[in-house]
Amino acid sequence: MTGSGAIRSAVADRKAGMATSSALPAPRRAGRDPQEEIALIDRVCAGEKHLFYELIQPYERSVYIAAHSVLQNEADAEEVAQEAFLKAFGNLASFRKESKFSTWLIQISINEARMKRRKDRKPLYESIDEPQTDNEGDYFPRDFADWREIPSETLQRSELRQALQKALAALDTKYREVFIMRDVQHLSITETAQALGITDASVKTRLLRARLQMRDALAPGFDGAWKVGDGSWKKVRPW
Repeated sequence: MTGSGAIRSAVADRKAGMATSSALPAPRRAGRDPQEEIALIDRVCAGEKHLFYELIQPYERSVYIAAHSVLQNEADAEEVAQEAFLKAFGNLASFRKESKFSTWLIQISINEARMKRRKDRKPLYESIDEPQTDNEGDYFPRDFADWREIPSETLQRSELRQALQKALAALDTKYREVFIMRDVQHLSITETAQALGITDASVKTRLLRARLQMRDALAPGFDGAWKVGDGSWKKVRPW
């Protein structure tokens, strides 16, 4: 079996493990010594192709989630993640070691997902009901209350998880990508900007608008079920 064939087989065998909903917070990326990672890259480039899976294994979920943030479809995201790893394998010698390997992988995944979306030419999400936008399509919140993170213990509730998935799917792609990179995968602003090919300032702006849209989508409760009178609204509305 050729090197790329072996990589394709190994990645395909792990697809079920990657196919975890991107709407749920991912564990923070496990730290790996940068010098150890560079040494692994050098060994793969020198001919030890079997070490490539060891190199990419910590980032499987991140690459899948990045693809899912664009495509909003598990099967398509799995396919793109596999292709992203294959492309990374084929272009590993061109990786610039002054940047993070994980960011490089995510950037490949985002680019592959965008190409697939353009190729398919199909609607992948529905917008939030009656979105508030300006002439350029930028989002304006319904009010100016501060965004605060939803308590992690509340996120464990299955009904809120479903509402969060629906709200994420309703985000415009440019906002969802930034929201996933920053608030789910915990990439830094600079890493997010590098992965998406935008400026740090654009990351900050899009993240704010994404958070406001998520807040507006979640704050009323599930089908208006949370009422102010009984205090249950505090479960998601911190103000």
